[in-house]
Amino acid sequence: MKIFDEIESEVQSYARSFPRVFNRAKGEYLYDEEGNEYLDFLAGAGTLNYGHNNPVFKEKLLEYINNDGITHGLDLHTLAKGEFLEALNEKIFKPRGLDYVVQFTGPTGTNAVEAALKLARNITGRENIISFTNGFHGVSLGALAATGNSHHRGAAGVSLSGVSRMPYDGYLGEDIDTTAYLEKVLTDSSSGIDLPAAVIVETVQGEGGINAASVSWLKNLQEICIRHKILLIVDDIQAGCGRTGAYFSFEEAGLTPDIVTMSKSLGGYGLPFAVVLIKPELDQWKPGEHNGTFRGNNFAFVTAKAAIDTYWSDDTFAKEVLKKGEYISKRLQSIVDRYGNGNFSTRGRGMFQGINCVNGELAAEITRKAFKKNLVIETSGADDQVVKFLCPLVISQENLTKGIDIVEAAIAEVCSVSSPIPEERDFFETQSMAS
Repeated sequence: MKIFDEIESEVQSYARSFPRVFNRAKGEYLYDEEGNEYLDFLAGAGTLNYGHNNPVFKEKLLEYINNDGITHGLDLHTLAKGEFLEALNEKIFKPRGLDYVVQFTGPTGTNAVEAALKLARNITGRENIISFTNGFHGVSLGALAATGNSHHRGAAGVSLSGVSRMPYDGYLGEDIDTTAYLEKVLTDSSSGIDLPAAVIVETVQGEGGINAASVSWLKNLQEICIRHKILLIVDDIQAGCGRTGAYFSFEEAGLTPDIVTMSKSLGGYGLPFAVVLIKPELDQWKPGEHNGTFRGNNFAFVTAKAAIDTYWSDDTFAKEVLKKGEYISKRLQSIVDRYGNGNFSTRGRGMFQGINCVNGELAAEITRKAFKKNLVIETSGADDQVVKFLCPLVISQENLTKGIDIVEAAIAEVCSVSSPIPEERDFFETQSMAS
């Protein structure tokens, strides 16, 4: 359609990588206007963990609309909001021994981050925030100051202050514990790093290149925050809602963050929705001190509750995600071993993984070839050097295998190496199903 070239802003990005007009989607599939079918390994950049047009969510949403349910209610109490909060409390917080109050912010992840940073500064009376290399927290100015990516930071138009950057786990090499460096600068009055209000961290850095922090590093980070009376903010916007296997990505490390930001797949259906989870004693907002016109998407309350009821009433779904994650790990490691020649490497955990291709040109060529084979998959990392596997968590084993097969075939073409024999691929699938 010419209209996109005529009047849409040049700021568009995903449309450049996937130049088609899409008009339908279901589960793990996208369809363009010509009826072509594509496997979706982008999933709304992590917004569609439960797939496109999830039938359970759609039924609940249509029922709500047909009954003239509240569409927009600012922060008024509505039945939809109350039922979501009850499901969140009973099926997510209590089983995990977590105690949070819920702040409804503007509808995107960066809105939640802005609120979290503002609250931390107000509580502590300090300005500085510690963030990490390769971190990504949004592109509004406060969140952008905590973001490392120079491409996004360069578009700010103003200086970005109030944040000190520390090296993330593995940034200086696998044998260097960067939390020791953080501890050093916090205890040295001449380090030039002011005592921060908070530390903000992703347990797995999505846009930063699928960098996964180790459990020990995360535990050390929390201990440092406790020791120095610094608030710990976990940005679980992309890594949460089951992407790593557990509902929260920090569960494996046993963390109890002071503040958690969530968005993306929280609404379940791709509907804009973001929250800040706050320990009750830290909920020191005055009424209306932080607000927004769209700080309560009632449609998203309906589908978010349906997501919790359907997938998080017990641990069945989490176990399925972990099993698929194990399969992804085995397949990606096999691909790296076969084609990497010491240059490729795997990264991530759960169903949040990627292949580091050394440079962005190579990764881009792989994803272009994959798209020609009807797979939508993107890159991430400082130089877009990581092929990022972000398929819906509900994907069938058959389509998970098919999608990875396509990536492997694309890599084989780029590397001019023959594709693997089917028996080898089938071995990994059999092993995954058996486990």
